[in-house]
This record gives sequence, structure tokens and C-alpha cells, in this order.
Amino acid sequence: MCGGGTGGHVYPALAVAEALFQQGQARSDLLYVGAPGSVEEGLACRHGLAFAGVQSGQLRGKAPWTAARALIRAAGGVRQAQRVIAEFRPQAIFSTGGYAAAPTLIAGRRAGVPALIYLPDIEPGVTIKLLSRLARRVAVSFDEVRRYFPAEKVVATGYPVRRALSGGNRSGARRRLGLPEEGLVVLAFGGSQGARSINKAVAAGAGELTVLGDVVHVTGSLDYAWVCQARDALAEVARARYLVHEYLHEEMVDALLAADLAIARAGASTLGEFPAAGVPSILVPYPYSGQHQVANARFMERHGAAVVIEDSLLAAQLVGQVEHILRSPDVRTKMAEAARALARPAAAAELAQQLQWLAAPAQVG
Repeated sequence: MCGGGTGGHVYPALAVAEALFQQGQARSDLLYVGAPGSVEEGLACRHGLAFAGVQSGQLRGKAPWTAARALIRAAGGVRQAQRVIAEFRPQAIFSTGGYAAAPTLIAGRRAGVPALIYLPDIEPGVTIKLLSRLARRVAVSFDEVRRYFPAEKVVATGYPVRRALSGGNRSGARRRLGLPEEGLVVLAFGGSQGARSINKAVAAGAGELTVLGDVVHVTGSLDYAWVCQARDALAEVARARYLVHEYLHEEMVDALLAADLAIARAGASTLGEFPAAGVPSILVPYPYSGQHQVANARFMERHGAAVVIEDSLLAAQLVGQVEHILRSPDVRTKMAEAARALARPAAAAELAQQLQWLAAPAQVG
């Protein structure tokens, strides 16, 4: 398995790993390959998967001299990945994309190992388009995405999510997070890296937002300290309803299940986890991530599951939009139903089956 850079690339792979274990695959049969010291290393090890580090380099948006260094690192990463493949001898490779996956997919192609690439986003970026040429099969979340890849190669499986998210319990999730069983809950977060504009807007509006309900705010490491200071400056009632976390691991499932509304970036995970939890959302695409977050957000908005606010307008519009949704039960219910309609609970199991099929010819030999 390979793919990383953000949790949105890693969590789908972990969901597929979980499905493989349920289908009888031994834990020792899986190896996660990614950048040393990365998000993917931390999450893979946290979930009990063996990990091998290979270096890579990101090219998009880099100055020529930086891109040259990245190319040198990537070439070194291919050699490292070749050694990993020679030692582990995989029968199939599963990738969720990202530049960190490139060395492993290149090395796998050279070794004749068949690959399945999963695209979590609505629109493929340059990297995934290039890497898809190395794959025997490309999986996408929705039928609308098929058009970007050769028909004989692409399959629409849905977005694989953690099993706990599809079968979770709202009241239990709230109890574990220390939230009241009744009342409204807003979840705000910016992905594994945090999001400065979301943190600023939520912290500035916390006094008004906590009048509407409890607020669970996941800040990321960079902004955690000053957001806590902003919370401590609130009146006692508001402070008690404003729960600030630096990061949530497994508890993030409970946070999604507990929420009546989520405020977030529009990374790939929003396409799978929000529908699985049936949570309406306000999406704020990161303006410097290419166009894939805008495409993800507009897709959710077209289907009635989300409202999109541009990053530059967030500070002025956030509180008003939250108030509109939370004070309108009909709006909230329709958005939740629209989100659930996008869910594909069997996605992880289907991707696991695709991988088993892909590996079968090698097993026969």
C-alpha cells in the first residue's frame, strides 16, 4: 500500500486494509510504503501496519532549483522502492495517490507487479493522471469521475471509510466525547494539517456559535495554543460549550457521528466520511491546493449536502451560515439526507476484492 501527504490519502488505504483483514488476509501480508516521518508513517504504525520508508519529492508549484532537488529525491526513492519490492515480493500494489506514491508505483511497474490506484477526489490532479498509466485498474468514488480514465481500466467503487463510521451510534459518540445527548453540535476542523482561516473564523465567532450549540474545534498543532487562549477569554457559559482539541485520531469518528454540522476544508475525505456519517457541511476549499478542493466542494453542494464559502469570505459569512442551517431543521434534514445518499458503505470491501482479484494471477503462478 502507498499514498500519503495528508490523512485524506491515508485513511482510505487503512479502510481497505481493515476490509482485507475481514476477508481473511493476514496482517503480515500488508506493507505500507511512504515518506519517512510522514503522516502516512504515523497513521500506518498507529494501526498496526508494517511500514517502509522511501523518499520522494513534490514538484507542483516549486521553483526550478527546488524541483530539480525533488526529482533527485524521487529517483533515489525509486531505487529504495525497488529494494523494498524485491524483499517484500508483493503480488499487488494499492495506491491512493499523492506524490509520495510515485516511487513505489514506478518500481512496481518495473518489477511487473500489478497496481490498483484509487482516486479519492472528484477531479484527478496531474500526479494521479500520470500515475494512472502505471496501473492495471483505477478506482473512483463516483460515476461522474469515470470520464477521466480509459473505460476498460476504471471502476466506480465509492469512497472507503472506516467501518466504525458506517455503523456508529450518535448517542454513544456524544457520551464518549463528553457532549450532551440533546442539543446541537458543530464540528470544525481543517484536516490533518489544520486550517488557519477556519481556526480564526471559528475562534472569533465562538461566542455567537456557542449560543447555537456545542462546538468541537480541532485546530491542528500550529494554532492550538492561541485558540485555547481565545477560548479561555470567553464567558464561562461559552467556554464550557467550546471544546478545543489539537488533533483527534480514532475519536474523529465520534466527532463526525456526534455533529449536526461540520465546517471543514474540502479534501477528499469529505466526499466519503461526511456522507457515511450523514452530516451536513460548510466547505471552505483551500485556495492554494489546485482545483481539486473546489471541485470536491461544488460536487457536494450540487447534491445538496453542503454549502460552499470561499476562503476570503469565511470570516464575514461563517456565523450567519451556521445560524441559518442550525435554526432551520428542514434545511438541516434535507442536507443530511442528501449527504447519506452519496454514501457507499461497501466501498472498502469492494476495493479489497478488486485487490484480491488483481493479485490472483501472481498467486496461481
